[in-house]
Amino acid sequence: MPHLKLCENTAHKGDTLAIPDYQTLMLPVLRLAAQGEMRVPEAAQKIADQFGLSDEEREEMLPSNRQRVLHNRIHWAKFYMSKAGLIESPKRGLFRASTEGQAMLAKNPTTIDNETLKAYPAFVAFQQASASGQTKSEKPVATAASVSPATPEEQIDAAQAVLHSALSSDLLQRILDNSPLFFEHLIVDLLVAMGYGGSHENAALKLGKSGDNGVDGVIDEDRLGLDRIYVQAKRYAETNSVQRPEVQGFVGSLVGFGANKGVFVTTSSFSSGARQYAEQIPQRIILIDGVRLTDLMIEHDVGVRISRAVKVKRIDEDFFVEG
Repeated sequence: MPHLKLCENTAHKGDTLAIPDYQTLMLPVLRLAAQGEMRVPEAAQKIADQFGLSDEEREEMLPSNRQRVLHNRIHWAKFYMSKAGLIESPKRGLFRASTEGQAMLAKNPTTIDNETLKAYPAFVAFQQASASGQTKSEKPVATAASVSPATPEEQIDAAQAVLHSALSSDLLQRILDNSPLFFEHLIVDLLVAMGYGGSHENAALKLGKSGDNGVDGVIDEDRLGLDRIYVQAKRYAETNSVQRPEVQGFVGSLVGFGANKGVFVTTSSFSSGARQYAEQIPQRIILIDGVRLTDLMIEHDVGVRISRAVKVKRIDEDFFVEG
């Protein structure tokens, strides 16, 4: 049975100010590397203690959920310093301060950042090599990346969030520009894309018959039709939120059908009273507002297509293990 991911939409938590940016971490990372061979997890624990980070901050993940924020920032601090010759890697997964790094620390610097690293020809050569493949229009982007306090992954995630928000807004407007019948067909497409209804033809037969005692349609929860989900769809303007009486009417219809599962979809929003009511009743009612609707459309490629894909590749450590 497919899993219906229709819980309330929650935004990713923003960067906690208590977690230092990667340039602020350069000096602490170099000092740790000067004490001997170090691994990123070990360095992260020591730096977290040094800055008094909470358990939540220590475990905070990037929006991609692939790496901890602190680990990611330590990695990039280490990476950029290695390009300047301050950090070296004697073995897989280990790093330490080089002779050049030890000399830097002997000067008792108060900070180390990308501007500091520009004093090293190797780092300048690295930056020039990175920018050489950029077009004229892309060079400002490369410059911004070198001075930004955010790591490259964080910049990608932030840009993706902006693009997602703009696409969501455009999708909602397109839905409102079309007819109620189009909206009903959209709900069919979305539910089928999520794995409900068995096939598009079967789903279409059971949805789209508007006004049937407060239920716009019914769709099989699984391909065998062992259970069903009743659907109500309201194509409302943004300012016209769904109120509690409308949700109550939908629930009353479910009781009449002997059903206990329903999905109420709207292009607008639900009042607090409507949400509280849906949470308190024994029936399982999922409320999908306009924001959540467009998020699901983007997630399941309904009404959208890939314009450009950016692949972020990492070293395959196993490839470089001999024997």
